[in-house]
Amino acid sequence: MDTKLSQISLKPDHTGATTNPIYLSTAFEHEGVGKSTGYDYTRTKNPTRTHFEEAFADLEGGTHSFATSSGMAAVQLCCNLFNSGDEVLVSFDLYGGTYRIFDFYEQKYNVKFHYADFNNHAELTSLINSNTRAFFIEPITNPSMEKTDLAPLYKLAQENDIITIIDNTFLTPYLSRPLIDGADIVLHSATKYIGGHNDVLAGVVTVKDEVLAESLSLYHNMIGATLSPFDGFLLLRGLKTLHVRMDRAIENARKTAAHFENHEAVEEVLYAGTTGMLSLRFKETHSVNTFLENIEVCTFAESLGGTETFITFPFTQTHAEMPDEERIKRGIDDSLIRLSIGIESSDDIIQDIEQALNKSVK
Repeated sequence: MDTKLSQISLKPDHTGATTNPIYLSTAFEHEGVGKSTGYDYTRTKNPTRTHFEEAFADLEGGTHSFATSSGMAAVQLCCNLFNSGDEVLVSFDLYGGTYRIFDFYEQKYNVKFHYADFNNHAELTSLINSNTRAFFIEPITNPSMEKTDLAPLYKLAQENDIITIIDNTFLTPYLSRPLIDGADIVLHSATKYIGGHNDVLAGVVTVKDEVLAESLSLYHNMIGATLSPFDGFLLLRGLKTLHVRMDRAIENARKTAAHFENHEAVEEVLYAGTTGMLSLRFKETHSVNTFLENIEVCTFAESLGGTETFITFPFTQTHAEMPDEERIKRGIDDSLIRLSIGIESSDDIIQDIEQALNKSVK
């Protein structure tokens, strides 16, 4: 995998160029009526996007990838597989933007979304009926970092003719390849670890089934929320160092989680142990607002997966539009912060959090 990532989509041409060119053209010339190079209009297909999609499908162990203009466009692309009356079982704890679009589809298109604990087999099986179309799962949930055992879910889905959709943003193909293990669809907010530098907005959906691929290809082209050529180039650039960045982020996250496990200001450390993501719950004696005003090395921002350590306040950022009662059920309140640990010195990250915590006493 390390070598494959380092040399991702390297296809030498007559120039000897060692990186892929960026094809910015929106239209492609036809030699005559009924004759095409395979490229006609960039919304439908673009050589740079093709380079990324083919390379990413190979990484995932899939057959087709569809690169979108954002992570939410990737989620929305999958939503087009659902019809009125369909029911979808969803990870109880998940990204607020995903909750919002599911709520929209439920209100406008009568697709029912039921939020479930995927580690509770009895609860899950009680929710399955003849209308259940899909499972939508975050293997490590956002922001509670709860780890889901996927193997029994794949078996359950196959027994009931249910599509399994995995949002693998936190893990990436470097750490997990759900299509090989039994998933039907894998999606990412490629803005995050895939791009890796906080300079590209993108998503990607990958499948291995030709029927699903045909449907997604139609919706992808028709809706037009496709990836730009330059962003495709940036994603290929990001993939070249994915393994190096992920290894360092995980190492730093483990050190950070361990350091604050018994800290006097911290009520709880939420960490699954396999990613660069963790959350901290503050004790009532300390203020998140004051803490965020005093960080110096880390950045208070609403994203993840970049080289810098980002600290996010889900209560007012990623989950702000989730109804209060739903946030409360999930423990998302003004005591919780989410950290995307970067690749800086772990000592600098820990020292910065430490000094900000010391200043956060109420």
